[in-house]
Amino acid sequence: MALHYNLSKVYAISENDSDFVHQIINLFVLDTPIHLNHIKIAIEEKNHQKCYEHSNKIKPSLDLLSLNIALDEIILIENWAKSMGKKKEVIELYKSVSDRIEKAIKEIKKDFNLNNTLI
Repeated sequence: MALHYNLSKVYAISENDSDFVHQIINLFVLDTPIHLNHIKIAIEEKNHQKCYEHSNKIKPSLDLLSLNIALDEIILIENWAKSMGKKKEVIELYKSVSDRIEKAIKEIKKDFNLNNTLI
């Protein structure tokens, strides 16, 4: 039983197409960490535009996998980027969203027997 993610939306929009579900999972597991890293670098460099762009790119995946708190946090990071906030205002928020996503990825890898390979 998944604790850190939920695939019900993915199954619903795919009409229970397991190939589609696996594609969404692969996309999340492979692409989201890359975008998270870009967000981290953008925060460190105070590059608000880059931070906004990469935050925006992972929102659909967070929504599809029902990572609701992480989605709310990434929206707050986007808002921080839009308002060109100070770095110290967003660091803890980034750590929280990153931790939630890492837990979900770890759980997905375990649930789908992914050992750094695609499904």
